[in-house]
Formats: sequence, C-alpha cells, structure tokens
Amino acid sequence: MTIISFATFTKWWYVLPDDAPDTMMAGFPLAYVSDGWHTSMSLQIFLAEFIIDFLIYFLFWFLLIFIIDRYLTRIKFSRILTMLLWTLSTLIFTLAIIIASMPDQIIKVKRDWRMQIMTTGYKLTWKKQERPDFNKYDPRNK
Repeated sequence: MTIISFATFTKWWYVLPDDAPDTMMAGFPLAYVSDGWHTSMSLQIFLAEFIIDFLIYFLFWFLLIFIIDRYLTRIKFSRILTMLLWTLSTLIFTLAIIIASMPDQIIKVKRDWRMQIMTTGYKLTWKKQERPDFNKYDPRNK
C-alpha cells in the first residue's frame, strides 16, 4: 500500500529557486523531485527528502492497518487482492527504477539550493498540472 499510495497521491509545488528558472516540484510532505534545468524531460531527485516522504507514507499505512487489525476488526486479505497489490507495487517500483536510472536524471543526497514557494496544491499522479502563470493580466490589479 505504501508504494501504491506514494506513486498515486502527491503534492505539487511551484517554486522560484535562487539563480534558476521557475520550477515545478513534487512530493508530499516534502518536495523530493523537481524539473531538471540542464535538459528537457529530466528530473532532479533528492534522496533525503524522498526517504523521509517514503517513511511517512509507510508509517501511516503501518499504523492504520495495525490499529484496525488490533482494535477494530481482524483484517484478512484474500489471495487475489494480495496478488493484485503485489503485482501493482512491483510494476510501479520497476517503472520508478527505470525512470530514475535514465542518464539525464540528476540524483542528489539533499537539495542544495534555496527556493521561494509561490503556490502548491495536491493531485493524483495521472493528472496533468499546468504551471501557474503569475504574469497574466488581472483587471482587479489596476
């Protein structure tokens, strides 16, 4: 469940890094991936933030299942559901490894630049998030 929810639900961040172009980032609760600046379709992946995010997702699911199983009702998963979850998790994990291992990706231990957060929001992974345009003319601002 950790891998599936980690890959499904995220938070997007529109940020202005110091001495760099405006950037879209993703990750919940910490932003662990951002656009690469050296070429299109590349990513910058930050391992420390990624590990913290993954551990928070894992802790959430562990505590939720533990509390339900221990105090509310016994959880018994069917074999079909278990195999479906394992298959989906394996596919997601394999795809993530393939994307992270592409030569254009930059993997760093920690984000080494400061940023100003312009706006954020939540999304499901398959939804396209457009970059906010702060330069649009707003008639209210005369």
